[in-house]
Amino acid sequence: MMQQESTVSLILFQLLLLLSCLTVNNNAESTTIINVWPKPRNLTWSPPHQATLLSSTFTITSNDHNKHLSAAISRYQNLVKSEHHHPLVPQAVNISEHLPPLHSLTVTVVDPRAGLVHGVDESYTLSILPSCATLTANTAWGAMRGLETFSQLAWGNPTQVAVGVHVWDSPLYAHRGVMVDTARNYYPVKDLLRTVKAMSMNKLNVFHWHLTDAESFPLVLPLEPALAEKGAYAPHMVYSPEDVKRVVELGLDHGVRVIPEIDTPAHTGSWALAHPDIVTCANMFWWPAGSDWPDRFASQPGTGHLNPLNPKTYLVLKNVIRDMTNMFPEPFYHSGADEIVPGCWKTDPTIQKHLSNGGTLDQVLEKYINNTLPFLVSLNRTVVYWEDVLLDDTVHVPSTILPKEHVILQTWHNGHDHTKKIVSSGYRTIVSSAEFYYLDCGHGTYVGNNSAYDKQDGDDKGKGGSWCAPFKTWQTIYNYDITYGLSEEEAKLVLGGEVALWSEQADPTVLDARIWPRASAMAESLWSGNRDEKGVKRYAEATDRLNEWRSRMVSRGIGAEPIQPLWCVKNPGMCNTVHPV
Repeated sequence: MMQQESTVSLILFQLLLLLSCLTVNNNAESTTIINVWPKPRNLTWSPPHQATLLSSTFTITSNDHNKHLSAAISRYQNLVKSEHHHPLVPQAVNISEHLPPLHSLTVTVVDPRAGLVHGVDESYTLSILPSCATLTANTAWGAMRGLETFSQLAWGNPTQVAVGVHVWDSPLYAHRGVMVDTARNYYPVKDLLRTVKAMSMNKLNVFHWHLTDAESFPLVLPLEPALAEKGAYAPHMVYSPEDVKRVVELGLDHGVRVIPEIDTPAHTGSWALAHPDIVTCANMFWWPAGSDWPDRFASQPGTGHLNPLNPKTYLVLKNVIRDMTNMFPEPFYHSGADEIVPGCWKTDPTIQKHLSNGGTLDQVLEKYINNTLPFLVSLNRTVVYWEDVLLDDTVHVPSTILPKEHVILQTWHNGHDHTKKIVSSGYRTIVSSAEFYYLDCGHGTYVGNNSAYDKQDGDDKGKGGSWCAPFKTWQTIYNYDITYGLSEEEAKLVLGGEVALWSEQADPTVLDARIWPRASAMAESLWSGNRDEKGVKRYAEATDRLNEWRSRMVSRGIGAEPIQPLWCVKNPGMCNTVHPV
């Protein structure tokens, strides 16, 4: 009852603020003249589509003393006053000489104590009237989304702000993320921080940090320091607990959750440098000459699986998990469990004995899950696994040991088909289908001594050597319907999606361009959808807006790649095709 009374009081306060502003024409209509990315669920702009100047004393104030929202308010106040963005195509607005400058934006938060967790309310309402602006949100995180929208409604030098604008906005999906692999190649912390900032600009809210893999173990863990001391590429190519805290805190200041992934039991060759006795097939050649593909030791260079039949494995693992849950407050913990390769486990004498006694590799993986999942749950974590743990054709576990209330499965294979299999089994899922959301695809293979490239006839049946080619264009990503073919009940189990940047052929020199603006395409699709009010895909209309948004991101220091020649931007619609392809 107390919370309801507080909510009613805040709503009344908001109404009083609106009444204190100058009255505008109430015959509002939807418009696409203003460019906001991702497109809000509902934005109206009252004719005659005016803008006013931003006062030199403009301030943003709030009733919420949440330190993370305070940081965001300070950031956006400085941004709005100093950005002076120049649209590629000038805004078709009327700059009124009769309206007073905009002096303030008042932010009202209903529930200041709501934490940044999956499913938190990110909705907001924004009104910009001639003499004042108001932003109301149920949580600090919704207020941050509204602040970003407000910042995109300002442009020019001197700064102008659209007035007569009303926005109601809320995301379609609660989980909207970017995964970055920092094990294949190392990224300095500054690059990760910039990525988190860019995510916030796009209203993305999950940074999935794939921290370790077969190639390197860059994370410094207090209880297992030898893993990074011996497993990192170099002493300076590590992430200390202080580095992790910086990323996590910056994420909170920008409304971005940080989900850590320690991929196990496969992809763990780097662990062998510190603990060789718990890793099978470490440092073996990944696909020996004369062997068939099913007999390989790894699906790519870099071998090594943790040995689930060695009791010491769990002593090390539990130290790792304890450190991870101390360093990362996020309730979701990603435990990997993808790409178990039978050939690797079969090199171990203990596992060989298990198999000779009638045991199976499924049982080996089951033992691993049974020794780690309950421990993670005891630490109040929801465990995310890659889909393989349930769907792999060769090694998987039964659903009976994967309790649906504690487990989420992340897709990466076979698009809609695997999403359907997961949700029809009753599991929540995060969609990262390689066919649509893998940002590394289409750059060829990194495997050397490759005869596939010695072709003189131009035949490219191998898709340029990239297993997941072709390159995933922004339009491919934008048009992906992640609940395609699902029933209404099944669709409710789809938490959202993540684009993924695996880093075999990526590092800081290409980070921004590999992610942006393609991740922006997913951001809008998962925030407000990829269809217009009539249900028609809006990728044609989105092209011009994405060009403008990409330009603004670049001016904010994000190295997003272009999607069209500037001529196309200056001549809207002229670069479209009118023929079905």
